[in-house]
Amino acid sequence: MQPGAPGLTDYPLDTDGRRSSAALGRAVVADALRPVDPAAAAAAEREPDWRRGYLRHFRALLEAGLSADGAAGYTIAEAGLTSLHARMRYVRTDGEFTLAQALLAVPERPYDTVEVKGSAAPERELTLPYRGAELRGDALTRTLDDWVAAGVVEQSCAAAVREVAANPDWLDLSDLRMALLGAAAEMGPLRALLGWGATVLAVDLPRPDLWERISAVAAGSAGRLSAPVADGGTPGADLGAEPSRVAQWLLGFDGPLVLGNYGYAPGSAYPRLATAVDALAVHIRQQRPDTALAVLATPTDVYAVPAEAVEQSRARFAARGRRARVTGAFSGGRLLFPNYPQPVEPGINDSLVPQQGPNYALAKRIHRWRATVARRDGTVSFAVAPPARTRSVTNNRLLAAAYTGAHLFGVEVFEPDTASKLMAVLLVHQLRKPRAADAAAWRDEAVAAAHGGLWRTAYHPRTALPLAAVRGFL
Repeated sequence: MQPGAPGLTDYPLDTDGRRSSAALGRAVVADALRPVDPAAAAAAEREPDWRRGYLRHFRALLEAGLSADGAAGYTIAEAGLTSLHARMRYVRTDGEFTLAQALLAVPERPYDTVEVKGSAAPERELTLPYRGAELRGDALTRTLDDWVAAGVVEQSCAAAVREVAANPDWLDLSDLRMALLGAAAEMGPLRALLGWGATVLAVDLPRPDLWERISAVAAGSAGRLSAPVADGGTPGADLGAEPSRVAQWLLGFDGPLVLGNYGYAPGSAYPRLATAVDALAVHIRQQRPDTALAVLATPTDVYAVPAEAVEQSRARFAARGRRARVTGAFSGGRLLFPNYPQPVEPGINDSLVPQQGPNYALAKRIHRWRATVARRDGTVSFAVAPPARTRSVTNNRLLAAAYTGAHLFGVEVFEPDTASKLMAVLLVHQLRKPRAADAAAWRDEAVAAAHGGLWRTAYHPRTALPLAAVRGFL
């Protein structure tokens, strides 16, 4: 999506007549905080340097959400989404419109559909690729146990994977239509779902290189893939350019729908994409209230975590070696600071990474807010994904180096094929065994988290990342 082009979502004009993602982020965060913590809202509004100062305000969103026994998280999510949709606009040559208005417009021409049907036998035994092997049975169970002991995943994550393995019939998803927005995403479940024989409605940009990969995966699978195509051209659709056309295409398929959000865009394009996806999700669920939502949460965010995670982290910090103690002391608290200075419940894990920036943080918070709100009246698959060596990470030299050295601090960085299959398994579990929303919004986010160890490492991640990066560069 190109900013300012006709037909695309764009940022509202500020007082100087500019379209600013920073102004949007500052305003939406302040509006989200205002019903629960007016002082924190005012602080966000007054933040002079949003690019560098956003970290503390995103932490404030989590802290404020813990009030009222955690129920304030719902109030914050609703207020944030209301502010977002009131401010963002769909730009056309004849004016600016809300995204809800844009989605109600009747498209001049519907998309055609192209289909690819695989001929392989569906997988009915759960396997997980890991370090060059296909884990199954006892080997899978042992690895899950190792991850839990190492603090790489939460116990509820391992339990969910074991339950799917014990119920292989759950992998038969023929009763559902799996709509994947950002179908080609490395962390997305495309390959796993098609391997299990699912019917996938694939939406991604109309780029030949993407669709060559997507079509090849589908052709070698046990599933069926359908994709929109305009005027006999390359498959694909630009949700930002033609939201109502995409919505019409998705609603043209019968049967229960699962709408999965896996798209990514760099820089200021990401909040625009996140807003467009969110508006589409609202529209689809208004037309089909039984639509389930699927969201992957980033591990590099702020979460409330259970007491067991705090206890393990603090025990590791207490047992740190002499070199770590000296490094922390001589850095004046800038390096190797404890992850949880106090034994509180819930603990607050702040794994925000400044290099990812406020646009990334806002887009991911939009996803979390929608999952929070939707969970109260429908099925939502939400899980914290592990850090993974995706292209978007390895393109950033500092992040790539930090991930290379992360194992020194008890953090496991996954290969994309392992991470995506693991998250697809959790998706199946949450669809086959949905749970009611918890009274405390933060507790739902902690279920089945596969954070890679960020919640249980001894050190505050931002105070260990520079040392991990140095080791990675070396």
